[in-house]
Amino acid sequence: MEAFENVNKKFGFGCMRLPMKGDKVDTEEFSKMVDTFIENGFNYFDTAHGYLGGLSETAIKECLTSRYPRDQYILTDKLTNFFFKKEEDIRPFFESQLEACGVDYFDYYLMHAQSADNFAFFKKCHAYETALELKKEGKIRHFGISFHDRADVLEQILKEYPQIEAVQIQFNYLDYEDPAVESRKCYEVCCKYGKPVIVMEPVKGGNLVKLPDEARAVFDKLHGGSPAGYAIRFAAGFDGIRMVLSGMSSLEQMEDNISYMKDFQPLSKEEQEAVQKVTEIFQSQNMIQCTACRYCTAGCPKHISIPDLFACMNAKKIFHDWNTDYYYNNVHTVNNGKASDCIKCGKCEKACPQHLPIRKLLEDVAEEFEKGNE
Repeated sequence: MEAFENVNKKFGFGCMRLPMKGDKVDTEEFSKMVDTFIENGFNYFDTAHGYLGGLSETAIKECLTSRYPRDQYILTDKLTNFFFKKEEDIRPFFESQLEACGVDYFDYYLMHAQSADNFAFFKKCHAYETALELKKEGKIRHFGISFHDRADVLEQILKEYPQIEAVQIQFNYLDYEDPAVESRKCYEVCCKYGKPVIVMEPVKGGNLVKLPDEARAVFDKLHGGSPAGYAIRFAAGFDGIRMVLSGMSSLEQMEDNISYMKDFQPLSKEEQEAVQKVTEIFQSQNMIQCTACRYCTAGCPKHISIPDLFACMNAKKIFHDWNTDYYYNNVHTVNNGKASDCIKCGKCEKACPQHLPIRKLLEDVAEEFEKGNE
């Protein structure tokens, strides 16, 4: 069965940021959103057990799967490393996810948040092999991964497991050339191996909606369209991108998204130029003017991935979102030194063509990202 053959359009409902009433999902609002989504011809839903502490899966059962025939929606769930310790844990956890969601199979099942470190753990537990067995049994229709790491790690995974049918990556106009995320490079690896791409974070956790005044003015000159619309259409306009997810938490957000994705049109030349201007405005706000030439890393005795840590710092200061902490702790410092490991030898500063005070900047990075580790 070809991946995505039963998926309507290329816009999906990411169920990580659902409408809430206190500490519970607002199931009345969520049901209205599900109905609106399906009535407008969309059918792809994405969840994971960790979303909303397990409430996302059960809300899907209450608001989607118990209310619609199984052939009217496509449901994706994920295997997350936090919920198993050994191979024997995977099947019981998987079965609990089916029960929580109220289905007897998942259309897509993804190995969640793969990075070099996470991939090693999944391999140790034979997670990929277990998922492929579940596919043979008909409990998974399609097998894939979601990914947070460098493009070379993604290529390694795709080489080792050619059975992967889809790859979910973080992809938006601000991360497109970001050296800490490598969205463009990861996308190009997917294209190289012929893997359809599912986009997460097309509006960077909502941060490409909350624009600086100067950036908003650029889009306002276009006389139509929302900041979210330009971001989502940017992502959806690339060849090979089969699905763009949006984490919607209100009916108003959904109606806005549907307005430009129901009859999707790629960005015009004028809109592309506006997106580029907005990107440049964001980049001009970076606190650390690092060009990611990586001259500084070659001689570092502590193997600190300095440009990546600086990119995380810039993003944290601008957006204040959780992804920067994730990348700092789970990608860029897993096999490399942390900012606090700097011994202040000064080799990096001698190599830096931008003449940055790297030793002092690393102190700032450590204070920002490691303050909870003391």
